Amino acid sequence: MTDFDWKNTHAAIWRSGSQRLRTVRRVDPVVPDQLLGIERQKQALMENTRRFLHGRGANNALLWGSRGTGKSSLIKAMLNAYGEQGLRMIEVDAGDLGDLPEIIDPLLDLPQRFVIFCDDLSFEQGDSRYKGLKRVLEGSLELPPENVVVYASSNRRHLLPEQASDNQGTRVVDTELHHADAVEEKISLSDRFGLWLSFYPISQPEYLEIVDFYFRDWSGDRDELHAEAVRFAQSRGVRSGRVARQFFNSYA
Repeated sequence: MTDFDWKNTHAAIWRSGSQRLRTVRRVDPVVPDQLLGIERQKQALMENTRRFLHGRGANNALLWGSRGTGKSSLIKAMLNAYGEQGLRMIEVDAGDLGDLPEIIDPLLDLPQRFVIFCDDLSFEQGDSRYKGLKRVLEGSLELPPENVVVYASSNRRHLLPEQASDNQGTRVVDTELHHADAVEEKISLSDRFGLWLSFYPISQPEYLEIVDFYFRDWSGDRDELHAEAVRFAQSRGVRSGRVARQFFNSYA
């Protein structure tokens, strides 16, 4: 990987089978201005990314919450917004996190700044792969690399399944809450992400605003369009930017 052309390549995917990076041939063109209804999260991640690019101290970021709310799209939009300023992105599947040291080591002395993108990150009970991720984020003898951060999306706030039994050992001592060991272990992973951004289902007006964005050149009956869009969302049981895009693809 030492001869990988990062000067002209903005994004790559890690292939664990061949232990190599593959150039992304067709980068998702999503940009921040296309992402509506998540302004607070967008501004926070853009500011963190700008700080990272300028070497001013940035956090690993965990984007968690409801499905289809723009978590992955927002991370990908950072590449399109800042790729010309030296930002690079490497997508690593959750199942390949054990390869992170081999992926990161060749990047340490490069001038570019790298985001390790892990989509839909979560671990099941008894899965030990998260311990390798913890070491990379924070907790090894060697400090985390200055030119690498991890941006991950997940439906789980703490990335690990949480059971009611985990709280059985939790107690209050002198008004302070002391979590059980099982809870502490699970929280310690997500705590290594200094930036938490939460995503929730959007309201109907916000959903229709996104629909109008996709149908900005639509010359038909807008009320009829909105009624169809609402029915489409109801059939899927959720309102989100993803559903609005799917409605556009279906209706248009």
